[in-house]
Amino acid sequence: MVAEADPIIRVQGLRTQFGTQVIHDNLDLEVRRGEILGIVGGSGTGKSVLLRTIIGLNRPAAGRIEVFGQDVAGATPEERLALEQRWGVLFQDGALFSSLTVAQNIEVPMKEHLGMPARLRDEIAALKIAMVGLPPEAGSKYPSELSGGMRKRAGLARSLALDPDLIFLDEPTAGLDPIGAANFDQLIRRLQVNLGLTVFMVTHDLDSLHAICDRIAVLAEKRVMVIGPMADMLRHEHPWLREYFHGPRARAAQPQLREGPDGQLEEVRT
Repeated sequence: MVAEADPIIRVQGLRTQFGTQVIHDNLDLEVRRGEILGIVGGSGTGKSVLLRTIIGLNRPAAGRIEVFGQDVAGATPEERLALEQRWGVLFQDGALFSSLTVAQNIEVPMKEHLGMPARLRDEIAALKIAMVGLPPEAGSKYPSELSGGMRKRAGLARSLALDPDLIFLDEPTAGLDPIGAANFDQLIRRLQVNLGLTVFMVTHDLDSLHAICDRIAVLAEKRVMVIGPMADMLRHEHPWLREYFHGPRARAAQPQLREGPDGQLEEVRT
């Protein structure tokens, strides 16, 4: 459940474009502190572009973005550095450095932002590895030695390296089988509750939207067309929403899952 209603992210009148191609135009969005917000939309609506613009990797053509009350575009280098220490990002497929081990990947933000000894960094990396459900030996492995699901968990561990208040997730369950995706959803919700996180999650996974999102924001027509809980999405009459939330994928039979003795979800076989 959402802990507080005050916005941790406020986007006003956002316009993003690449050359003459306009991706967003007059887009407004508020993300409440303590919620998991799912960002959905059709192909080309700029879901990942919006995430990258909020964290400052893309410069908007117009509009204002505030995170923690700070204007991202107008921040000084020192203010920008302070902002980056308060959020973490999980890019698609983890985006780990292939030449570094999992533990070394997790330590990258610590090296960049914190002046702490190597032994303490090692201890914190081991803690983050455990927090995301990876075995201790995963720390010494390289990304190429991990499965897709383990790489995502390692990327999530890196996003938590600096104990952020806010995490951005870009398609966190893409490429995972239904049980793996459900377990990852369960992990995100558990971390969000236990750590008091705010989660901005780009996804197309209907199961994730149903299972863990407090609200859903739909990108269409270059803006946030509608935002609200799943019940609002199911009632909306816009053709794309009707097709997305009531179409064949939404009606497809899903495997029945139950929680096993180790806390992980498993398929019920009949």
